[in-house]
Amino acid sequence: MSDPRLEDLIEEFSFLDDWEERYRYVIDLGRTLPPLDESERVEVAKVRGCASQVWLVSTTDPETGLIEFRGQSDAAIVQGLLAILVRLYSGRAPAEILALDAQAAFQALGLGDALTPQRSNGLKAMALRMQDVAKDALASSQA
Repeated sequence: MSDPRLEDLIEEFSFLDDWEERYRYVIDLGRTLPPLDESERVEVAKVRGCASQVWLVSTTDPETGLIEFRGQSDAAIVQGLLAILVRLYSGRAPAEILALDAQAAFQALGLGDALTPQRSNGLKAMALRMQDVAKDALASSQA
């Protein structure tokens, strides 16, 4: 199953020839994320497993059940990785979120092998947090 959002990202990244260009583009994507309000940058919103600070908040539309994610990091590259995850996961139903493989998506973008083990772990932690939100939403909708 191809995903239109992932296909769009793959197309954007296909114009970038080397890792440095991709790295700069990831940082640019991070700049597009609106900052979280100070009241949202709290301990409960922090993502564990990231070397840098990352806050992730979500809202679920009560009518549609679609989940929106917003986030912020104090590290430019992590902010960019978060921006990609937000684009991939936001505005989807919980089952769709659970069906998405973030690691495979980053491999498809040519970023997987270029990330340090520490950044890969952080990416995994952010994606897992998003999937946990989806699992919780799915569980509460079936209760």
